[in-house]
Amino acid sequence: MSSPVAQGPLPPSGSPLAGAPAAGSIRWLPATLVDAHMETAFSRTLKLSAPEFLPTIAGQHLDVRLTAPDGYTAQRSYSIGSPAAASLLELTVDLMDMGEVSPYLVEALELGDMIEVRGPIGQWFVWRPEQAAPVQLIAGGSGIVPIMAMIRTHAATPPAAPFRLLYSVRSPDLEFYRAELDGLEADALRVERVYTRSAPDGHPHRVGRIDPEIIAQLATPPSESPTVYVCGPTPFVEVVANALVEIGHSPENIRTERFGPSG
Repeated sequence: MSSPVAQGPLPPSGSPLAGAPAAGSIRWLPATLVDAHMETAFSRTLKLSAPEFLPTIAGQHLDVRLTAPDGYTAQRSYSIGSPAAASLLELTVDLMDMGEVSPYLVEALELGDMIEVRGPIGQWFVWRPEQAAPVQLIAGGSGIVPIMAMIRTHAATPPAAPFRLLYSVRSPDLEFYRAELDGLEADALRVERVYTRSAPDGHPHRVGRIDPEIIAQLATPPSESPTVYVCGPTPFVEVVANALVEIGHSPENIRTERFGPSG
């Protein structure tokens, strides 16, 4: 699932999300589906045309609202996977059991159909090309979506800061953007994959969850003072953020985005 529910450190109960716009500062806009494909057996990438949508910064998210014929509405937040200021908005949506929004987006939304979107939202978990520090990206599962926006923006604006990606996913069949990442790896990106359930033959790393040892082995060392972006389910983000500090990364250089079930 690529629905962010918090930016940066989790806020106290009832407080606004960091980087969220003030109520009423952005409005709902029409967005038309112009292209789509299945990313995995359970997730779908959508390309939306929303001419009135403001230019995005890599790492931001948006809200999606669906309205039923009887007037009932449901809305969810989804990370934006397209590069900064792209002409089309790209979302990759995981199908959620008992979800109100994701089943429609993954299984029913057809080319030419319109939904409503609101955004872009978020100013903390973002990367801009003018940032000169090395970047270490760490993604868990569909947490790769906003990080992919950063990777695509970085690839389009060389020369730029060194980029490395550590991607944790259960198995190869659940990876997002595999072919695109493989194509970028040679020139603009260093990619390390960690599989938690099953790995392809010949994979160089052990199968299992990310821990301080694997981060120390595969990620940019603290001595290089990278900006570290971590996105994934809340438990994953907590483990990774604590491990980064444990091995010597400055908390001020760690930016996190967490997601989880909604409804």
